[in-house]
Order: sequence, then structure tokens, then C-alpha cells
Amino acid sequence: MLTRWREGLSTLAPVAVLGTLICCALPIVLVALGAGSVVASMVSTAPWLVGFSRNKAWVFLVAGALLATDYWILYRSTSGACQPGGVCHVSHPFGRWMRKVFWGSCVLFAAALGAAYLLLPVSKFFGY
Repeated sequence: MLTRWREGLSTLAPVAVLGTLICCALPIVLVALGAGSVVASMVSTAPWLVGFSRNKAWVFLVAGALLATDYWILYRSTSGACQPGGVCHVSHPFGRWMRKVFWGSCVLFAAALGAAYLLLPVSKFFGY
């Protein structure tokens, strides 16, 4: 049962990272590229994005906490729930795949964090 819980939590972190991209980073990047009409149609099609954007600090906090938990599950967990040959073991294809997904999610999270919080100060610094 603990292994199933771990697999579910490990799957939830990449979904949360995609949420940070959709709510916060994607609209900023699209507006910076001159595609504001795409953002307007995206918000009119999915108005719940406005609520996520207003609470982007919480969205990033939850996604970061899930990534930290996922790291602990994948690399630091010392319980004996993951036996050799088990789904969560390093030698199992699913375990290797989850590690690749985790690091890809970390890269996407860093990109979303940079776009949501650093893009405006950096562009103001360079005078754009």
C-alpha cells in the first residue's frame, strides 16, 4: 500500500508543475512574444486561470513542496517498501521513467519560476 501511495504522489508533482506553466508562465511568455490575443482567448475559454494567476505564490509553493516530496520519495526514502524488482526500484523501467519525469519537471518548474517572477525585473533592468 505504501508503494501505491508513493507512486501516486510521484505522479502528482509533474501535474502540479504543468499547472504552474499554464497559469503563470505561459501567459507571461505569450504576452512578451506579442501574442496577447492568445492569452485573452485562453482566459475567456478557461476563466479559472485568473484565480490561479491571482494566487500564483500558492501555486508555486504547492508545486515546489510536491517536487521536494517527490525527491524524498525517489532518492532519500530509507524504508524497506521498495524491494529489488519492485516498481519503485531503480532497476525497474518505471522507476527510471519516474526519475526522468522528475528531473524534467524540475527544469519546467525552474523555467516557470523564472518566467513568472524574474522576467519582468530582468526586462526592466535591461530597459525593455
